[in-house]
Amino acid sequence: MVFIDEMPWLDTPRSNFVTAFEHFWNNWGVGRHNLLLIVCGSEPTWITNQILNNMGSLYGRATYKIEIRPFSLSECELYYKQKNIVLDRYDQIQAYMILGGIPYYMSYLQKGMSLAQNIDEMFFSSGSKLNNEFERLCGSLFVDPQKYISVLKLLSTRRDGMTRKEISDGLKIPSGGGLTEILRSLEANNFIVSYPLYGEAPRNLRYKLIDLFTLFYMYFKVLHKADSATFWADNQRAPQLNSWRGFAFDEVCYVHRQQIKNALGIAGVNTNILPWRAKGDDGAQIDMVIDRDDRVVNICEIKFCTDFFTIDKDYDLRLNRKINTFMEKTKLQKNPHLTFITTYGLSKNEYSGHVRKCITADDLF
Repeated sequence: MVFIDEMPWLDTPRSNFVTAFEHFWNNWGVGRHNLLLIVCGSEPTWITNQILNNMGSLYGRATYKIEIRPFSLSECELYYKQKNIVLDRYDQIQAYMILGGIPYYMSYLQKGMSLAQNIDEMFFSSGSKLNNEFERLCGSLFVDPQKYISVLKLLSTRRDGMTRKEISDGLKIPSGGGLTEILRSLEANNFIVSYPLYGEAPRNLRYKLIDLFTLFYMYFKVLHKADSATFWADNQRAPQLNSWRGFAFDEVCYVHRQQIKNALGIAGVNTNILPWRAKGDDGAQIDMVIDRDDRVVNICEIKFCTDFFTIDKDYDLRLNRKINTFMEKTKLQKNPHLTFITTYGLSKNEYSGHVRKCITADDLF
């Protein structure tokens, strides 16, 4: 068994590495049935272009592709139990919003400390272990990292993403091949995702920052420049943290789309899951639309709360207007089901009965 780690970094300029690798495999390796070759790299674009989609002498040579994904919430919970780290599910979700389910980052959590103490120790205290991790990460992935960082910084300011033109105008750079390559590389490395808003043509793509670790880093280390050694512990109720929590929890829910479908009892139903925003001046938007093949559409409100969420009269009216606007503008001939995705559930009152289904944090695990 031959395992080559970080193969993309062997392919330096003028090294002719790919040609040499092709020669090695086709003239010796391919004929040896007792040889298993595993190539690995943290640059998916290179692996895809040079190995998986190679149109030369390596065409069709790959046997299996294994994509290493971050842990889910349930896998994180198992990890914490194995490490004797005690966090309730509310804090586990917050940890996921920050660390993105990456085991390497999770390994820095110390048992016996609160989550807030851990985050200060990891990011904000003097000599913190992950203080410059984002810059190191981008430097290891991209030849000219600052161009990529500028795009990520801009995207971190918009909850529902930006169009290619908005990115071009925001950075004052041409909307040409250079931007195409940046966006393609960021998407291949799972920093961003491209998608159309619900009801829009597939060509009207928006680009959205989805990497939770990057979102956290941009929000607090770059945009807000938090520099206090106890910043996280001291600002648990600060508006900027609440704003970030809302943004990040949306993405946690999109990461756990299948768990949400399971909770709705539609695990096997074909669905299209996207956000929606009304065109025009009414400003109506929906965090998550689950358009189902069984003639139902779930209109999902996503709320990260420290307690049960209460729907009052004004909020109930806003929800009704939002649903009516959505059905009117999309011309959708399906049954709308108002759905809440929130941490602990809804307080029972005269308005909570209008919600067809409430999904809690436990369902995401």
